[in-house]
Amino acid sequence: MTHTTDRPTREASGAVVPVLAFAGIVVAVMQTLLVPVIKDLPQLLDTAPSNATWVLTSTLLSGAVATPIMGRLGDLYGKRRMLILSLAVMVAGALVSALTSTLLPMIVGRTLQGFAMGAIPLGIGLMRDMLPREKLGSAMALMSSSIGVGGGLALPAAALVAQHADWHALFYGAAGLGVLSIALTLLVVPESPMRAEGSFDLPGALGLSAGLVLFLLPITKGSDWGWTSGTTLGLFTASAVVLVLWGVYELRIAAPLVDLRTTARPAVLFTNLASIMVGVSFYVVSLVLPQLLQLPTATGYGLGQSMVVAGLLVAPLGLTMMFTAPVYARVSAKYGPKVTLILGMLIIAVGYGAGLGLMDAAWQSLVIAVVLGAGIGLAYSSLPALIVGAVPASETGAANGLNTLMRSIGTSVSSAVIGMVLANTANDVNGVAVPTMHGFRVSFLIATGAVAVGLLFALMLPKANRAPQPRASASSEEALRGFRGLVLDAEGAPVARAKVTLIDHRGRQAGATVSGEDGGYALTVPARGAYVLAAKASGHGPLASSASHHGEERAVTMDLSLPGETVTA
Repeated sequence: MTHTTDRPTREASGAVVPVLAFAGIVVAVMQTLLVPVIKDLPQLLDTAPSNATWVLTSTLLSGAVATPIMGRLGDLYGKRRMLILSLAVMVAGALVSALTSTLLPMIVGRTLQGFAMGAIPLGIGLMRDMLPREKLGSAMALMSSSIGVGGGLALPAAALVAQHADWHALFYGAAGLGVLSIALTLLVVPESPMRAEGSFDLPGALGLSAGLVLFLLPITKGSDWGWTSGTTLGLFTASAVVLVLWGVYELRIAAPLVDLRTTARPAVLFTNLASIMVGVSFYVVSLVLPQLLQLPTATGYGLGQSMVVAGLLVAPLGLTMMFTAPVYARVSAKYGPKVTLILGMLIIAVGYGAGLGLMDAAWQSLVIAVVLGAGIGLAYSSLPALIVGAVPASETGAANGLNTLMRSIGTSVSSAVIGMVLANTANDVNGVAVPTMHGFRVSFLIATGAVAVGLLFALMLPKANRAPQPRASASSEEALRGFRGLVLDAEGAPVARAKVTLIDHRGRQAGATVSGEDGGYALTVPARGAYVLAAKASGHGPLASSASHHGEERAVTMDLSLPGETVTA
């Protein structure tokens, strides 16, 4: 049985948040790295265009597989340890890619780079475990937005490198950033004290990996293979069968890779469904604006900008996402992350709606990027807070890993659908397919539709906490099916930062938390039955109290009174 240590190996410093956010930015840079040279990849690797797309598909597939798995491994064995491992695998992959100009080694390198995607949920999990409640909202918002920030900053930088240096320099740069991120993490970030109980679910990891690969392969390659071809339809069918069997298996084991019962709760389910739609809307602008800006003015609608200028005009998309993190924290503290998500969705809808009529000048692209960046930033920032408010602390990594995966699925579906729309509406000019303004507008309409669906999912979310709850409040409704109450001393005064552990009838840890400044705690139970609530705090004696939960969808209130004698916890 794994256990929860009492505290981090050393105190978390103020540099933890920027260092973890930097890790997220490094991941985003790795993802965006090849965007400026996508069209040249067949020539650079001396291969057919259909083969060259595997360089991008391989990263997507490995990232999708790694994200929930690394989240779960982090919950079990230490989030900092797994964060460093994710970054180390990315560095190795970047060096493999930097040293080759042939297809297969490049695909191997890019597959290894995809493992870095696990850094986002691991970073969010570390923040939940270590930061005081009042700092957590803006910190998670910054971590969640780092994908957009890194992507926005990487586009012009990668374009500049691609124009003026050997394209292999892109990978050396990514490896260097990865090494710097590892060094900063080792220096600044302490290991998390939280551990989930149980062991790693290897069959579950293999089943989920197989199901995801079978699902994402036809999405990314469908336009090459044909959407109604036997291969595409066969893979979709196989994916459905594998994922259903995987789900049945996960529900039957004691320590699943993904707790599907938790995932099925409205607070988690609708957040994940909304995440897919936010992912779709984020990727559409990233695909459309750079192409519109770079098309020659001779087309009658292209804006004739260079690769670097186009990258700089789209960069505010990421920068605005970064600046919305503190705004998010203030709005969320007052109205809750559900309201922030809805507000973000509405701003995205305004951005795409306005974008339909703002495609005539380069400065208009800048306006679209800023408005969409603000909306996507608010929406992305609210997602981890909604997840953290709905799952036990010991499941934070896996739950946020699944949420990050949902965003990735959104971007993958978006990439496939918009790629198909632009290809089917393109004009053939001397054998070259040139996207049309009609194709760009249809893409924006699809994004607006996705946001409208996402808005419906956001409205279906149950009334959320006003702030994420790593240290639960006594008035919290976070533990829908569990225990909540106050940790009190012998005189009845609240005890802050008391360790509260939930132990099941087999003697295994089923959850753990730390009481808030008001002495409040909240713990979710995995199933109905008899439990023991153990509490301890410095300067107080330990307490173990029997408790029962009968499976009702509400929290059982139970205050815990610590003995008065002074015992060091």
